[in-house]
Formats: sequence, C-alpha cells, structure tokens
Amino acid sequence: MPKMKTKGSAKKRFKLTGSGKIKRKHAFKSHILTKKSTKQKRNLTHTTTVDKADVPSIKRQLCI
Repeated sequence: MPKMKTKGSAKKRFKLTGSGKIKRKHAFKSHILTKKSTKQKRNLTHTTTVDKADVPSIKRQLCI
C-alpha cells in the first residue's frame, strides 16, 4: 500500500505545538483592513489552538 500523502493546504496552515496541540492563525487579516478597528486587527494577529471538534479532521489531513 502506498504512503499517505499530507494535504499541502493543511501543511501550510497548521503547526504542532510541543504538547501535540494544533496551532492556527486567525482569518480576516489579509485585506480590507481599513474598516476594521486597530483593536480587532491586533487581536487577529495572535495564534490560537484548533477547536477540539476539528482536531481529528486536521490530524487526518496532516497524516499524524
């Protein structure tokens, strides 16, 4: 049986932490930034962890 291939899009979007959690970036930070407040843009800068419900799907895409 051939090896499982990692999804390229998932590889670019997600990183694993040392404890095995999955980090992601916030959406809505790429364009049309003039109408968003400075506070909103600042809060979108930080990374966060993936929700528990989405972890199995992302792990499957990353072949973990």
